Amino acid sequence: MLSRETPLLLDGPCGQLEALHLDLPEARGLALVCHPNPIQGGTMLNKVVSTLQRSARDSGYTTLRFNYRGVGASAGASDMREGEVDDAEAAADWLLAQHPGLPLTLLGFSFGGFVVASLAARLEARGIAVQKVFMIAPAVMRLGADFVLPSHGQITLIQPEQDEVIEPQRVFDWSAAQARAHELLKVAECGHFFHGKLTDLKDLLLPRL
Repeated sequence: MLSRETPLLLDGPCGQLEALHLDLPEARGLALVCHPNPIQGGTMLNKVVSTLQRSARDSGYTTLRFNYRGVGASAGASDMREGEVDDAEAAADWLLAQHPGLPLTLLGFSFGGFVVASLAARLEARGIAVQKVFMIAPAVMRLGADFVLPSHGQITLIQPEQDEVIEPQRVFDWSAAQARAHELLKVAECGHFFHGKLTDLKDLLLPRL
């Protein structure tokens, strides 16, 4: 199986977005992967992001990961609000245009969890179905009180129980407050960056992808 990603530059709202694209022959779906907090060193090469990409690849998905505005070779400056969601929307539009007819899955880690949840709601409002959304140690505190999860598709939250960056109880409480059915998976003895637990993360992802 071809597993090497191709570097490329996409057109984004603020100029070019640096990205890595893996085009799998006979892919069963598309996976867009969103990285953590850009102003705290988060990039598309983060090891959790890499695990998400490899999990999707191994499950037969064509993948795309990218750097938000102001990260790496991506133009612009970090917004830390809707700007990064705009970037993700541009990346999703590019991916869907390159591979028409394939279902879209979104995977996001930490700040990227906020991005993919926001993006899924946006795309649904545009009439674009998202098949699956994976929010890994998600920054749910960034989602406004009026935020509503998309009504269609599978939604999975994976939260480390010893997360030192995102307060686990905030994620658990946010999950409990959602009217929309979804799956919440708790990872015992695990910190935010899944040190020593990346294999466990992949084992959770593979059967759900």
